[in-house]
Amino acid sequence: MSDTTLPIEDLEALVANALIASGTSPANALSVAQALVGAEVDGQAGHGLSRVTSYCAQVKAGKVVGDAKPSMEQVAPGYIAVDAGHGFAFPAMDMAVDAVSAAAGAQGIAAVSVSRSHHCGQAGKHVERLADRGCLGLLFANTPKAMAPWGGAEPLFGTNPIAFAAPQREGGSLVVDLSLSKVARGKIMAAAKRGETIPEGWALDANGNPATDPKAALAGSMIPMGDAKGAALALMVEVFAAALTGGRFSFEATSFLNAEGGPPDVGQLIIAIDMRATAGDGFLDRMSTLSAAMLSQDGVRLPGSSRFAKREAAARDGVKVTAATLEEIKAIAG
Repeated sequence: MSDTTLPIEDLEALVANALIASGTSPANALSVAQALVGAEVDGQAGHGLSRVTSYCAQVKAGKVVGDAKPSMEQVAPGYIAVDAGHGFAFPAMDMAVDAVSAAAGAQGIAAVSVSRSHHCGQAGKHVERLADRGCLGLLFANTPKAMAPWGGAEPLFGTNPIAFAAPQREGGSLVVDLSLSKVARGKIMAAAKRGETIPEGWALDANGNPATDPKAALAGSMIPMGDAKGAALALMVEVFAAALTGGRFSFEATSFLNAEGGPPDVGQLIIAIDMRATAGDGFLDRMSTLSAAMLSQDGVRLPGSSRFAKREAAARDGVKVTAATLEEIKAIAG
């Protein structure tokens, strides 16, 4: 069987139908489907269609509450708490982005926590939406254990992504999205699903040896980006995303990848600064100067800028889906 190319809307509908058939409410299914297909379009396959099967299995098992309705509390003038209710993170993140951008617009800066949450997918997409509304956005998210603290051997921290976005006058918002392992764990999961090997230096197996087999890597530990510095940043994320939100630390959370155990119960924290309220048009002027200085050098591109061409291509030509992945999703959707 050959790969298939589907229009974005058709692929979103198919993924949503699979989620609904597994017990997810239609509104939640649409939010999740848009996030997964969006990640696939942006070239982030580890946060894309490779997640559909495990997501559906988790709803069926009750590890994710498919019809959860996120709730919100204004804890302080500049701090909002969103409870995902052990459902998918994406509906809660939708609520969080709306709430924190409004609060930042009113007073310049605000933060929102998301508790009792799940995998939040492509972290940069959430802060990109803030930048599109005139805010600087910063996101911290902890994930189930995958990395050892520096000098240790047992996984304790997650890959714990950090994402940042800033508005620009031209060329779309600047987005930085990185996990604190050398590569995102989702890339290894996607390689395992495709039956491909991974480069040496991404991960270690359960015995601490370099792994090129993605299944051995998933059973072992990720190597932190920047070695000790990356491990220290992962610790920082644990404080912001778990200790502050009341969520489980990475070593306490259950896996995002299977239907075993209870809800992961991880957390996310977003900070938004409305540049119009704090810096006005002067901020965009300074961003233009910075971007121009970077782009004046041959071979330099702004982080995240490749997503624009990928989105244009997908809107025009559709999204390529492997035959095996398409059959899996169709089987679940019925």
